[in-house]
Amino acid sequence: MRFKNRVAVITGAGTGIGYEIARHLVQEGASIVLNDLDTSLAHQAADAIQSEGEGKCVAFPGDASQVEFAQQIVKEAVIQFGRVDMVVPNAGITMFGDFFSFKPEDFQKVVDLNLRGGFFLTQAAAQQMREQGQGGRVLLMSSVIGVQAAAKLTVYAMTKAALSMMAKNLVAELSPYQITINAVAPGATVTDRTLQEDENYVESWRQVTPTQRPAETSDIAQAALFFLSAEASQVTGQTLIVDGGWTATSPFPYDKES
Repeated sequence: MRFKNRVAVITGAGTGIGYEIARHLVQEGASIVLNDLDTSLAHQAADAIQSEGEGKCVAFPGDASQVEFAQQIVKEAVIQFGRVDMVVPNAGITMFGDFFSFKPEDFQKVVDLNLRGGFFLTQAAAQQMREQGQGGRVLLMSSVIGVQAAAKLTVYAMTKAALSMMAKNLVAELSPYQITINAVAPGATVTDRTLQEDENYVESWRQVTPTQRPAETSDIAQAALFFLSAEASQVTGQTLIVDGGWTATSPFPYDKES
C-alpha cells in the first residue's frame, strides 16, 4: 500500500499503458482521477479499476489537449479527494506521415495533445502541489521514438523528445518545492491499439527485441510506479527507456532482413 492516501491525475487512461498505471496505483491504495476522451470508456475503465483495487478511481472524460481542461481536471481531483500528489499526462497520439506532404492541421493535432496538453496539465498540477507544500511527482510519457529515428514519425518523435527535455529542464523550477519530474520512454508495447494495427505485432517485435518479447503494459506501469513512489524521492530529471534492449541493438521489424 505504498500509495495509500495519495491522489493522482492520469490522462488517456481508458485503455493501454495509462489504464495499467492507474490500475496498479489503485491496487496500492491511491485515489485516481482517470481521464479519457471517450466518455463511456473513461467510466468503464474507472469502474473496472475501482472494483478490483484498494483505492478509489473516478472518471473525468474530456479533451486533454485543452488548457482549460487541464485546470478543470486538477480542480476535480481537489474536489473529489482534497489534494493532488501525482500527475501522469499520458494522453498522446501517434501519427505516421511523409515529411514532404505532412499537413499543418495534422502537425498541430499531434503537438496539441502530446506537448501542449502535457505541459499545461503539469503546470496546473504543480501549482496545486506547490500550494499544498508537501512535494509531489510528475511523470511524463516519452517514447523510444524520441531517442531513435523512425521513418514517417518525425512530428511524433519531436514531441516525445521534447517531453524528455521538459523533464530535465523543469528540475530547476520544481525541485525547490520537492516536486520530482521524470519520464518513461516505452518501446514496443502490447496494447489493444497495437494489436489492432498489426495482428503480427507480438511476433514481429519478438524477433527484433533482445529480451525476445515486446513489453506488456504492466512492464511500463512498474517503471512508472517507481518514479511515483517515495523510493524515487532523489530521482528527478531522468528518462527511463523500457524497451527490452531494443534501442541498444535492434532494428525495426521491417528492417530485420537488412
